[in-house]
Amino acid sequence: MSRSASPIPVYCEQVSPAITALDSGYASGNSSDIEMPEVYFSKRHLQFINTQLQLLEPQEVLRWCVTTLPNLFQTTAFGLTGLVTMDMLSKLDIPQAESVESIFIDTLHHFPETLDLVERVRAKYPLIKIHVYKPEDAENEEEFASKYGQRLWETDEERYDYLVKVEPSARSYRELGVRAVLTGRRRSQGGKRGDLPIIEVDDTGLIKVNPLANWSFKQVTQYIKENDIPFNVLLDRGYKSVGDWHSTQPVKEGEDERAGRWKGQTKTECGLHNPKSKYAQFLMEQEKKRGRKALEKALQTASVEV
Repeated sequence: MSRSASPIPVYCEQVSPAITALDSGYASGNSSDIEMPEVYFSKRHLQFINTQLQLLEPQEVLRWCVTTLPNLFQTTAFGLTGLVTMDMLSKLDIPQAESVESIFIDTLHHFPETLDLVERVRAKYPLIKIHVYKPEDAENEEEFASKYGQRLWETDEERYDYLVKVEPSARSYRELGVRAVLTGRRRSQGGKRGDLPIIEVDDTGLIKVNPLANWSFKQVTQYIKENDIPFNVLLDRGYKSVGDWHSTQPVKEGEDERAGRWKGQTKTECGLHNPKSKYAQFLMEQEKKRGRKALEKALQTASVEV
């Protein structure tokens, strides 16, 4: 069952001075009579939170998340970090942890080994609900190619990312009422993730939490083994980060963990974490418009009441 959508979290700087005067830095949507986001941050307070969360173990970061953030979900492609996060959530001794559901974007181009892992994870964690979203109007790779052309990832890479990742992800957030997500990103993965914070708010107002940002690949694999967590068998064949079959290769000794993704290209992130993508920018603008309309409505209501 989907959750009812709540207002989008925003930075305080985006809100009218008349409203920000009600609260300082961080507050809940119940702090005033005016309709406001359930959680919003000032940039300074976001920096303060990151300073504090930086000192905590991932389990404590997750505990803070599930007791603080509204409409929290885990987004996962069932990589090692996501699997560790899922296991940690299952072992938190607080009832809120049970309500954190997972979202898996089936791009229709995953390895068969990845899809097999999804079923093994379901068996391991039967209480965790996993929502699966696919590209619109396609149920498999053949249907997708018939509709959009063969090897779209080569002929129009950004459109491919939008169709198989960005749009299904945005649709899942909209339908499920997602306001905060747990991701599997870590600094040790290299590339643009080297200075990754624990918590961030993107331009659409989505709160992203990277609970294992501080962990190394060695720490993650050790946790997987010690806790008997199912993992992708491709890791035993030299892969460290697994995405679509056409853009994932094994990595060599000494290479970054994600060196096998889009090998030979300057690209290091898909549309989900690439805010400069034209499709990502389009979605951001749509969310900003929705936010402006909601704010105008709130201000009009406040004026009438005054």
